[in-house]
Amino acid sequence: MAAAEAEAPATGEGPAPPPPARGRDIDDWRPEDPVFWKETGSRVARRNLVYSVLSEHIGFSVWSLWSVLVLFLGPEYGIDPAGKFLLTALPTALGAVLRLPYTVAVARFGGRNWTVISALLLLVPTVLAGVVLEPGVSYGTLLAVACVAGVGGGNFASSMANINAFYPQRLKGRALGINAGGGNLGVPAVQLFGLLVLATAGSGHPRLLPLLYIPLIALAALGAALRMDNLTSVRGDGAGALREICREPHTWVMSVLYIGTFGSFIGFGFAFGQVLQVQFQGDFGTPVKAAGLTFLGPLLGSLVRPVGGMLADRWGGARVTLVNYGAMAAGAVTVLAASRQGSLPLFVSGFVALFVFSGIGNGSTYKMIPAIFRAQARTAVEVHGADPAAAEETSRSRASALIGVAGAVGAFGGVLVNLAFRQSFLGSHNGNAAYLAFLAAYAVCAVLTWAVYLRPGSGRAAGV
Repeated sequence: MAAAEAEAPATGEGPAPPPPARGRDIDDWRPEDPVFWKETGSRVARRNLVYSVLSEHIGFSVWSLWSVLVLFLGPEYGIDPAGKFLLTALPTALGAVLRLPYTVAVARFGGRNWTVISALLLLVPTVLAGVVLEPGVSYGTLLAVACVAGVGGGNFASSMANINAFYPQRLKGRALGINAGGGNLGVPAVQLFGLLVLATAGSGHPRLLPLLYIPLIALAALGAALRMDNLTSVRGDGAGALREICREPHTWVMSVLYIGTFGSFIGFGFAFGQVLQVQFQGDFGTPVKAAGLTFLGPLLGSLVRPVGGMLADRWGGARVTLVNYGAMAAGAVTVLAASRQGSLPLFVSGFVALFVFSGIGNGSTYKMIPAIFRAQARTAVEVHGADPAAAEETSRSRASALIGVAGAVGAFGGVLVNLAFRQSFLGSHNGNAAYLAFLAAYAVCAVLTWAVYLRPGSGRAAGV
């Protein structure tokens, strides 16, 4: 019997049960009950959040590993800039695809169990990269190994779906922002590790970077096994929930909005170092010089993601998202102007702004997802007389499924960013066409946010 059943369930009139034993299934989980949350729920949720962040953080590092490794691939590897953009686009694509089955895996295996499994899977791309990286390796082999690094991208979807179930509605924006922001920090972390290797061992030792992550992966898996829990309320027909959510119009609206925010963040994170080396070759003639700047934008974008969630908790996700897209459009205009003028300081400033606002938008859009279904549950109870507990469970399950779908579709935005850069540099040897495309995309996302969630008389859901 689960430890959570050791005492009678808590109510507003009695004590809450003690925290469940670590590593056991939790059958009684009521985060919306204030007494339960204060006496039991908050401590358990916080513990699971910490180890979820650790595993997701390393997953992001492995996913973005090739954004650093391409800086090591000098002339002896015989790969041109277009080929390097493809090496970073492939893991982005596989990571996007894997986010769908990873979301379902939480319902199938349990949050704790799947965190352990998904962490151990990160050993595959790191070991392979450590084995094959040397001059003379074929480009096809590098493409295959880079593609496998996409397993790190799946961790985000399962982690977010799991943590979403642990927290009450009023704290979801903050909790999901911390979980995602801590994971996103894996991008600048691997870039800093790469800078360390380049500065100490030199560009002739790329295999040191993936090998550094092997003990960290083992620690993340061990921590999840010993300290996380499974919520039995999350277990069920995950594939069925996924099919159901695909018929929901909000799924595709939110997915497009997430392409604009997270697609920008991960796409720029993978491509920024290469863009600097190609577009400002005179200033970044060595990998160390490029690596010295590439981590800054992803670092700031990751740190502000919880801020986006907290702003959305206070002002509403749709309002914050709309304003944020305006700021992202201004950032794209700045980068385009800097590119045309050849101004490196302005270029870097514009790109850092894009990273920061993409991070804020990541937090605000993910706050919108549970708020949409919470509003639907409220309508079902107040207008149609639905059972409150059943409506709340449906809201949670649909929000978790949409987090997975939006995460998968949004990650494909990173593929589009890398392909846009590849085509722009192939055609004109600069990124101007890509920057114009980004500006147009942010304008479309801003209009979509206003039309669906903020336009007067649109029948919008309250509180989104």
